[in-house]
Amino acid sequence: MPFGISIWELMILLVVLLLIFGAKRLPEMGRSLGKGMREFKDSVTGVEEAVSSPTTATPAELPSARSEPAIPDPDEAEPDQAGAEETERETVR
Repeated sequence: MPFGISIWELMILLVVLLLIFGAKRLPEMGRSLGKGMREFKDSVTGVEEAVSSPTTATPAELPSARSEPAIPDPDEAEPDQAGAEETERETVR
């Protein structure tokens, strides 16, 4: 037998599982275990296919360059901001 388990050890294990979980719960557990193993196999196969197949998608486009400066000019600041900056400079002095 695989894993070094004899038939008698396997029978004892099945009887203990039957006593602990009951006859109704064991088939449900087997189904959910099989479903989980199948989903895992499908996801691993999907990852292998994605890695092995070449991509034919076009590369992503970069955004267009901005024509306006990234740092606003302090002379062109809005009046509310300019007044706030002046009062802040006065309090720092």
